[in-house]
Amino acid sequence: MDQLPSEPARYDFASAEPKWQAAWESRRCFAVPDVPPPGARKYYVLEMFPYPSGKIHMGHVRNYTLGDVVARFKRAQGHLVLHPMGWDAFGLPAENAARERGIHPAAWTYGNIAAMRAELKRMGLSLDWSREFATCDPEYYGQQQALFLDLLEAGLVERKESWVNWDPVDQTVLANEQVIDGRGWRSGAPVEKKLLSQWFLSITKYAADLLEGLERLDRWPERVKLMQANWIGRSEGARFSFRLAEPVDGIETVEVFTTRPDTLFGMSFLAVAAEHPLAAAAARRNPAAAAFIAECRAMGTSEAVIEQAEKRGIETGFRVLHPFTGESHPVWIANFVLMEYGTGALFGCPGHDERDHLFAKRYGLPIKAVVRPRDAGPDFSVEEKPFTGDGIVFNSDFLDGLEVAAAKQAAIAKLEQIGAGRGVVNWRLRDWGVSRQRYWGCPIPIIHCEACGIVPVPKDQLPVRLPEDVDFTKPGNPLDHHPTWKHVHCPRCGRPARRETDTFDTFVDSSWYFARFCSPRAPVPVLPEAVDAWLPVDQYIGGIEHAILHLLYSRFFTRAMRATGHLKIDEPFAGLFTQGMVTHESYKGADGRWLYPEEVIKRPDGTAIHRDTGEPVTIGRVEAMSKSKRNTVDPGAIIDRYGADTARWFILSDNPPERDMEWSEAGVAGAARFIQRLYRLVLGALPLPEGAAETPASRRLRQATHRAIAAVTEALESFAFNVAVARIHELANAIAEAPAEAAAAKREALEAIVRLSAPMIPHLAEELWTLLRPGSDRLVAELPWLEPDPELLKAETMTIAVQVNGRLRASIEVPVQAAEEEIFAAALAQENVQRAIGGGTIRRRIHVPGRIVNFVV
Repeated sequence: MDQLPSEPARYDFASAEPKWQAAWESRRCFAVPDVPPPGARKYYVLEMFPYPSGKIHMGHVRNYTLGDVVARFKRAQGHLVLHPMGWDAFGLPAENAARERGIHPAAWTYGNIAAMRAELKRMGLSLDWSREFATCDPEYYGQQQALFLDLLEAGLVERKESWVNWDPVDQTVLANEQVIDGRGWRSGAPVEKKLLSQWFLSITKYAADLLEGLERLDRWPERVKLMQANWIGRSEGARFSFRLAEPVDGIETVEVFTTRPDTLFGMSFLAVAAEHPLAAAAARRNPAAAAFIAECRAMGTSEAVIEQAEKRGIETGFRVLHPFTGESHPVWIANFVLMEYGTGALFGCPGHDERDHLFAKRYGLPIKAVVRPRDAGPDFSVEEKPFTGDGIVFNSDFLDGLEVAAAKQAAIAKLEQIGAGRGVVNWRLRDWGVSRQRYWGCPIPIIHCEACGIVPVPKDQLPVRLPEDVDFTKPGNPLDHHPTWKHVHCPRCGRPARRETDTFDTFVDSSWYFARFCSPRAPVPVLPEAVDAWLPVDQYIGGIEHAILHLLYSRFFTRAMRATGHLKIDEPFAGLFTQGMVTHESYKGADGRWLYPEEVIKRPDGTAIHRDTGEPVTIGRVEAMSKSKRNTVDPGAIIDRYGADTARWFILSDNPPERDMEWSEAGVAGAARFIQRLYRLVLGALPLPEGAAETPASRRLRQATHRAIAAVTEALESFAFNVAVARIHELANAIAEAPAEAAAAKREALEAIVRLSAPMIPHLAEELWTLLRPGSDRLVAELPWLEPDPELLKAETMTIAVQVNGRLRASIEVPVQAAEEEIFAAALAQENVQRAIGGGTIRRRIHVPGRIVNFVV
């Protein structure tokens, strides 16, 4: 009876991947000491640590795969690699879970951490898990409290009043992003602006240094540096005062800042913020002004929201005098002026500012041109459209005829001469308000005593722990209405006092965690010898969405920790890589409901139907994966079906890592096929012959191998991971197509492809290594990186283009060392060349070495 052909061998990832993960862990392949030994070449790789939401998503898979490739590659190159993992664990979602599900924030958070840790471990990441911490661990936030006290002592902390978004139902401060259409995102209540005493970190003291420091970050994306520079916002201009025509409630002057003092003669009005003292004075006199101010406060404090809102205002009845002309101008309360930016007041020049122009048009205010294009005449008008470009100043007395830059300096000089103002450098950056009225955050280690005032908690009493018995049924901050926690005795005078009940903004937690990873169990915030050795982070990896706040705050914290003696560096991250997002098609059912990809069947004609109902499905745009659109793919399901290496390989192969990548079933299936192909390529070559003689075919395979080593090395060094994948595919093809005469080079080629692919598909690499080197006492994760043989990288032949009268007729391949006459002879032997020459006479022969031969006939 004939036997059926056997099934091709398949790589069993389900058993191999846990096996090799256990092997790495048991041999402590990725653990490093707090203080590297003398002579060690350190390399610190860090991906932005995750919030423990409960499940990892494909964005996590991409982020941590990229970092893992770097870590494994650098480790193989001989570096001692620090590659830690932790959890950005404080935040509002845990409190919401407590309110909605009746589960304590700590239980919810640590349960999510356990689930996500297990998922991340399935990816085979080369992490030093012994360094793991969560920012909600008292051992972590206690050291953060100590750090805050050091910053307080160094003069980098201030308590002052500021306007905040206040939810009157939840009784808490809302971030700008939590104000939606003027209402609290959770309660739906109209948001109010409220003046509260807040704790601030003095980031503005470092504004100039933070801006100048960007120039030294040569391994950061230019886009990120530009975004930070714009956020810091250095501008030069004038700070000066207008005198009120008549004093108002003791107020005699109004101070403004402008970057356009050259347009002062085009002034039409003065606008103040709803929180300005003049606005309050108007409200006391005019109920309509009071009502308008209430409307402004319902907008929240977001600069973006205010910029997009319709420009509205109300006249106060007050007037100010122009510092140059003495003319009086009306004072308005305007909804686009923010008290916390500049001075809370600005002069309106509708002719040369789009926002002021819209406002003036709405309220019928004068619009005067004072700057014209260089090719425009004195009748140039800005009535219909403001002119915001460079040009010549006119209609402006002593400034007439000057270029804009010269007019600015002349206006400032005049303001200084008359004692009305001065030239200044202004910064858009504001001090960082870190107070949050929430439970699930790091307690601010301050005690308020009626006799002693603000008293720091003594360091030997840290950490100030969060109480566990909290009530989330009442609105507001549970720490405020806790029966005992906030009641303490003053550490100075012993009298009854109360704890600070605000907790830190969670950005504080993530602004120094990279330093804590260097010595995570130290009894101080950082161990000096550890941070001196490991910092700065050599390669930081994360999303572009963190370009401003997190990265800027981390840069500030590094400078602050230098000022307090904790660090010796200025910049936390020497290199920054921002990866693109993972995208997927979106789908909608017949009822308009978003559908998950697994609910959809794609048909060959490009249409789609619902898997259960058969109803037609609308295929939407390819966009970033999101829970709201349900266009997500569960990494756990992918690993179950294909294995972690397949997910890693597809993530790396699809696109350059800085670009968005589209997740597709076909792409994942293709990655899985390559995994199996590589497995069969090695298995099918066994047993490998030993002692075979070198032949031209084996030399060609050796050359392909060493070129691949050089190309993959270069690609990994430059973050071109998709290029590295392509070069490995090419080497696989070269091995598969090598004839039997190449046997002498087969082992070297197979071992090379295994070791080159190890940073990307580490489990398969280990499995294949045991097939190629049974009994080896070293794992691939412990092997050094391959170095190409320079001799084998040298080209032995070259391709020459052959032209007749300048037109390409053939290409020839000749030895690199071929003499010129040999090259001419080989070119003339080509049939197409002979046909082009015909019966003509060759009048001239041209040879451009290594490139072209041209016969002029």
